[in-house]
Amino acid sequence: MAASTNKEVAKELLPLIRVYKDGSVERMMDSPYVPPTLDPDPQFGVSSKDVTISQNPAISARLYLPKLAQPHQKLPVLVYFHGSAFCFESAFSFIDHRYLNILVSQSQVLAVSIEYRLAPEHLLPAAYEDCWTAFQWVASHRNRNSINHHDHDHQNHSNVINNKEPWLLNHGDFERLFIGGDSAGGNIVHNIAMKAGEDDQESLLKEGTGVRILGAFLVHPFFWGSGPVGSESDVSDNYDHKKRLEYLIWEFVYPTAPGGIDNPMINPVGSGKPSLAKLACSRMLVCVAGKDSLRDRGVLYVNAVKGSGFGGEVEFFEVKGEDHVFHITNPDSENAKKMFNRLASFLTK
Repeated sequence: MAASTNKEVAKELLPLIRVYKDGSVERMMDSPYVPPTLDPDPQFGVSSKDVTISQNPAISARLYLPKLAQPHQKLPVLVYFHGSAFCFESAFSFIDHRYLNILVSQSQVLAVSIEYRLAPEHLLPAAYEDCWTAFQWVASHRNRNSINHHDHDHQNHSNVINNKEPWLLNHGDFERLFIGGDSAGGNIVHNIAMKAGEDDQESLLKEGTGVRILGAFLVHPFFWGSGPVGSESDVSDNYDHKKRLEYLIWEFVYPTAPGGIDNPMINPVGSGKPSLAKLACSRMLVCVAGKDSLRDRGVLYVNAVKGSGFGGEVEFFEVKGEDHVFHITNPDSENAKKMFNRLASFLTK
């Protein structure tokens, strides 16, 4: 990192990331890579391994399997999308590996944590496309015979590896399929559920290619918009909403977004936006933290879903006095334990 001090900076988004004129990228907030543990982790009893979903573009995942009560046990399947502003961290990082180990051990789910491409090397919508492809690949295991290529989006991801993953085949219960994510990952969850709602899943299920999402959890989801909501404007007289980090992140990761910061992928609430009644899940849990700058957006989103005609159950959980993704950065705290218990009860209900 010291060598980078002599290089010219082209763009930076402090304290997260710096892009140099030679094209190199410095991610200041990344946690280190850790390998999977095929032999059960001694602390949590969880096994993990890495798989390749697509070679071009490069999409992979880390799978987590809890200790089984019996050899052919079927478990709920969780497709998980990590956070960190679409531009740093990894499914293979220490912080996410620790988080998934705890969540999987407490929830007794088979988790698939997706490694998607990051900005600025791969600007949005690349991450959305990767996560949809990965979700389709996981869901294809519902039909044991063939990888699902019915979706037109595979024309952009034609190199999906046509192989089945034994853990998903042997232990995945696709009647209990969940999607979940934190921060930017929570945003991805919303957009996956909306995209799944564009298709007639009931008809596709009859054809053997559809999928039903039982539940979706969005923890401290990254939503924003051009107009301040709630406490966002309670700052100072010279407050400039466009200089907020949340605003700058979106411009950095998706500079060509139609509608900019009011694109429905980042601001799903308001007139002219796709109906949230299309969300393709039976149950939803939205979690917020009292001190999180994204809190009021999460509350706005929950209320909008409830008022949209969405036919599923909507659950809301707030932890007072905590900040953004506190349960990931400090998983041993008492409030983090409450978060894990809440997520586990949602996944096992």
